[in-house]
Amino acid sequence: MTSKPRIHSLLAEFKDPDQLIQAVRAARNNGYTKLDAYSPLPVHGLAEELGHKRTILPVIVFFGGLTGTLAGYGLQYWVSVIAYPLNIGGRPFHSWPAFIPITFETTVLFAAFSAVIGMLALNKLPMPHHPVFNVRRFRFASRNRFFLEVESTDPLFDLEKTRGFLESLSPSGVYEVEP
Repeated sequence: MTSKPRIHSLLAEFKDPDQLIQAVRAARNNGYTKLDAYSPLPVHGLAEELGHKRTILPVIVFFGGLTGTLAGYGLQYWVSVIAYPLNIGGRPFHSWPAFIPITFETTVLFAAFSAVIGMLALNKLPMPHHPVFNVRRFRFASRNRFFLEVESTDPLFDLEKTRGFLESLSPSGVYEVEP
């Protein structure tokens, strides 16, 4: 007795972005919450329709920049005032105007690194393979087709009911995504 492998999700294919937006809206109105959409171009309003919340990335970048500011200024202060004070031309050891360029550069450097690392972490990247790549038609997601995915972990997911619901949205096709 062989059992059919549990599917990852169902994938519906649409021809234009308006159909995709309407399909996402209908799925959300019917109670589906574990949705994702794939598009070859940015679709205005799609993230809001999917229920995506604002990201925490700006906070991560701010604290990365703040860390860079403190690290850059702190290092210069430590070197110039504490570890190796040199009296050059009678200027004070703690000459803060001289510290500004390096402080600015370390702020930008740390903010940029925290932006890249934070984006990769929040997007769970790198992800060399995703189950939707098992569907042959998905290769058109980067060309001219729009896809709506309903994951099997959704509380309302029932293979036949969800398939019937997706087919009622008039897609070009509905495909099972195997893990």
